[in-house]
Amino acid sequence: MAAGSNLVMEPADRVLMITRVFDAPLDLVWRAWTDPVELVKWHGPRGFTSTIEHSDFRPGGKYRIHMLGPEKDDHWLQGTHREIVPMERLSMTSYWADAKGDPVSPETTLTVLFENANGKTKLTMHQAVFESVGARDGHNTGWNSTLDCLGEYLAAA
Repeated sequence: MAAGSNLVMEPADRVLMITRVFDAPLDLVWRAWTDPVELVKWHGPRGFTSTIEHSDFRPGGKYRIHMLGPEKDDHWLQGTHREIVPMERLSMTSYWADAKGDPVSPETTLTVLFENANGKTKLTMHQAVFESVGARDGHNTGWNSTLDCLGEYLAAA
């Protein structure tokens, strides 16, 4: 690596990458992720319901989502939008918080890429850096269930 380089290596065992192809056009998948009315129809692992408590959808804007689990357990997800490139890319910070909004987990960065794939949509998610392999694995399970819910939502749309 050259002197003065800003390249930072992520620990591979604490990075989550998921790729899915949805049988839905890019504009529908983008809207599902970016329109709060649509987002709450699928967001969260199976059995969860979500409400948007706050959403300022612009770079630098904050968001807060309340997810209610099947056991009536509360989960608050919040962060800051970093980058929004319509129909291409979303990047945001993300962390779990308590009911008052105080962090209860370290912050990660979630980046979602959207690509047209012959009338379907290829979605690639990258989330890092988790505090542990266990935290990464827990998010892997949660995100895969959430993306299953997104697929069902898109199929019915």
